[in-house]
Amino acid sequence: MSAMQTRKTYLNYIGGQWRASVTGVVEASRNPARIAEVVGYVQVSGAEDLDQAVLAAQSALPAWRKLSGASRGDLLYKTANILERRTQEIAETMTREMGKTLPEAIGETARGVAILRYYAGEGLRKIGDVIPSTDSEGLLFTTRVPLGVVGVIAPWNFPVAIPIWKMAPALVYGNTVILKPAQETAVTAAKVIECFEEAGFPAGVVNLVTGKGSVIGQGLAGHPGVQGITFTGSDVVGKQVGMAALKRGAKYQLEMGGKNPIIVAEDADLDLAVDATISGGLRSTGQKCTATSRVIVARSIYETFKAKLLGKIRDIRVGNGLEEGVWMGPCANENQMNTVLEYVRIGQEEGASLLTGGRRMTQDGLAEGYFVEPTVFEQVTPSMRIAREEIFGPVLALIPFDSMEEAIRLANDAEYGLSASIYTRDIGHMLTFIRDMDAGLIRVNAETAGVELQAPFGGMKLSSSHSREQGQAAIEFFTSIKTVFVKS
Repeated sequence: MSAMQTRKTYLNYIGGQWRASVTGVVEASRNPARIAEVVGYVQVSGAEDLDQAVLAAQSALPAWRKLSGASRGDLLYKTANILERRTQEIAETMTREMGKTLPEAIGETARGVAILRYYAGEGLRKIGDVIPSTDSEGLLFTTRVPLGVVGVIAPWNFPVAIPIWKMAPALVYGNTVILKPAQETAVTAAKVIECFEEAGFPAGVVNLVTGKGSVIGQGLAGHPGVQGITFTGSDVVGKQVGMAALKRGAKYQLEMGGKNPIIVAEDADLDLAVDATISGGLRSTGQKCTATSRVIVARSIYETFKAKLLGKIRDIRVGNGLEEGVWMGPCANENQMNTVLEYVRIGQEEGASLLTGGRRMTQDGLAEGYFVEPTVFEQVTPSMRIAREEIFGPVLALIPFDSMEEAIRLANDAEYGLSASIYTRDIGHMLTFIRDMDAGLIRVNAETAGVELQAPFGGMKLSSSHSREQGQAAIEFFTSIKTVFVKS
């Protein structure tokens, strides 16, 4: 790739046109594995840009909502084909922008393709029910109508999959969309929007505005021309978005992270449990809302499990995600790296024992990026901050237990309730875990991270606003029910 291509300036996409921000300000998107490398320059937009995007989305809405669901689905299917053709290019951009390994980025892009194809089919599924009326001469039924203009506020950790799993259902159900991606992955977002443009979406149906969350994100949440807001990110920002939407009566959907436990029972297959702990906790550098954070292990097998875990973690190759054989990449940005290192310091200060890792990596050229060693603590108590707060990095906390009742109590002792996993062969333990675990995603003999695209996704407690994304559950957020009574 030439230097000119590497440093390309990416524009907003508003009303079917690529436009520079009226602010005239751009900023560099940098490779977290090689900080000096500029992936591209992206717009730092202002309120006027957002107003233009809202106006474009409003103008496109009447014609778009009148199209049949099948016609809207056809355009999603075309987008999927284009994204599939550009998988390698977009995955490489993703790796260069936020650091996850290329195989992970390719897998995420393929998931985006699958999500688009899934929701393309939603255009032909039912959107209402016929209900018996007490009036023998009446016809009573429901249908669903789009919200209108929907603002999509997406994070940097899944810059293809998360925007698509929000945009695809919003679009197929007849809404127009404004995407505000994380600034760290705005180049990847622009390439995804190019796929929608090439597929032939009408002008104004899909829009992209990049910029600071405090300006564009909060601007979307508070804009009177936006009827729905779907957000994924931190609970602090999510609450601000939700309050701004609630204040003006807009519909909102928040997914805000987790502090996800894995329980390893006495009868677990330890090799599988260790692999699941490492994959769930450290893949993508632990930067997943469903990442394993607390590892709750039966005391009778604790030392054996710990030895196996540490042995495998010490073999992990950390480096540039574009290099073959690298298993874990850098933190996505300097702030995230500093947050992880600060939690390592806090854990030690609170009395936890650092078993491995916990330092910034500087050897073999890694000083050029935001690399942190895979980290494991033990002697962690439930009151410690590293056991309660989302770190969003490659940090695991080991906690022993003596009974399944205690294990589930420990697992539930958190303000979050997104995902939870158990490894056991005991059907009784499985059923107890399924019944008593306060989490939106329950995984038995599988890692905490991951959910199939056709299934509802979302959390309990502080993890979400209690709505669900993905699968057919998405229709509940992106539409309103209209009840109709007809009498001849």
